[in-house]
Amino acid sequence: MTIPRAGVPAPKYQRLAADLRRRIESGEWQGGAQLPVETELEHHYGVARNTVRLAVDVLVNEGRLIRLQGKGTYLKHQPLLDHRVYGPSPGPGSEDCLAGPTAVYADEALAAGRRLGCDFEMLVVRARADVAELLGMAPGEAVVVRRQLRLTDREPYSIEESHYRAGLAAGTPLMEPEPVPGGDETVLAAIGRAESSAVDHLVARMPGPEETAWFEVGPGVPLMVQTRVTHDDRGPVRVVETRYAADRCRLLYGLGPVPAAAGTRVTAGAPA
Repeated sequence: MTIPRAGVPAPKYQRLAADLRRRIESGEWQGGAQLPVETELEHHYGVARNTVRLAVDVLVNEGRLIRLQGKGTYLKHQPLLDHRVYGPSPGPGSEDCLAGPTAVYADEALAAGRRLGCDFEMLVVRARADVAELLGMAPGEAVVVRRQLRLTDREPYSIEESHYRAGLAAGTPLMEPEPVPGGDETVLAAIGRAESSAVDHLVARMPGPEETAWFEVGPGVPLMVQTRVTHDDRGPVRVVETRYAADRCRLLYGLGPVPAAAGTRVTAGAPA
């Protein structure tokens, strides 16, 4: 078999990586299966061993393959946990994702047979320029950040940071260094700042060194970053920035009546 050539010439190892990626995505090898050994790939493609190793390195860095010392190279069995970012209420009397994200994460993990864990911390910091703009503040003004580091089965899953004006949070349980029973939403409702609408900004970017270390991702795996700005009739209430590793999460948005079968599920598809 020859390695397919693209319109623009690329190094042979990159073309080999592209064909291996195609075979993985086509389902030729299922998640968790062992990749053919290097000698088999050499003979199959008619390339040198170093070309094979470089191509495999590319897919390891993308999070598609994993090398196990003394055992070989395997497809990374990385089920995607679907997170319902926003959608209609699933049933009468149920709240949507805007009203109770903490409960949504817990329900999703339970339905997937996963164990949800969370480390929490509260910080008072100077607002980043982008957060300050979204909250209608001057850059450098004080904000209260409530951070949740979520894990599923002890695997890093997401980092969520809720940013509040210091004046809004002062004198409320939002200043406590622990989660609020019922979620921050209960505090906001109690002080007359219940969130009634939201705008989401979604981007993908590469992680920084600290993010790479915490998520334990390969150098080719990006983060999905969801920035939600919530409002009430008086203006912006908070900015919630949530970062996910793209190889283990898929974000769901629902519009209109959504059948129950279209809700949260776990799949073993190709990395996002």
